[in-house]
Amino acid sequence: MPATLKQPTSVDKKLAKTMTITTNCGVITIELDPAAPQTVTNLATLARSKYFDGSFCHRLTTEGIYVLQCGDPSAQGNGSPGSWKGYKDENLPTKKILTYPAGTVAMANSGPNTNGSQFFLVYKDTTLPPSYTIWGKIKTGLPLLLRIEKVGAYQVDQSTGNADGIPVQPIEIKSVTVR
Repeated sequence: MPATLKQPTSVDKKLAKTMTITTNCGVITIELDPAAPQTVTNLATLARSKYFDGSFCHRLTTEGIYVLQCGDPSAQGNGSPGSWKGYKDENLPTKKILTYPAGTVAMANSGPNTNGSQFFLVYKDTTLPPSYTIWGKIKTGLPLLLRIEKVGAYQVDQSTGNADGIPVQPIEIKSVTVR
């Protein structure tokens, strides 16, 4: 990523409508949600600058919650664009029970208004606290994510009891495009 990539301070006049993530395992197409305009603007900016290209999805959770987490080029789960500040939550779920249905795409964060570049793809209905910005819906690629789930994750996080860790099948993001 260019060191000079500036964080957008305003929303794009014309929001991108779709994001295509091309991985070594196949293609995932996401319909972007205009109810999260700053998030869509920021992710489109990162995609256009090739921030995600060549990065790996670093976390797969296969019990309790069903998500594949991507968007950190360091693959350590703590990365975000260096000079960027966390930005506000948008479009948080309003349902009490099923907060993140299968196909939801949402921001990962470390607390309120700490969004950066990391996001997760929900491949089976998942209930989480309503604190993660929903910015898209998977249009194509859900069967691909279900195949990745079957292969599993390496590390089991003992603190949560979830099968949670690095995907056994490495998932490299070759490119991300928006239009």
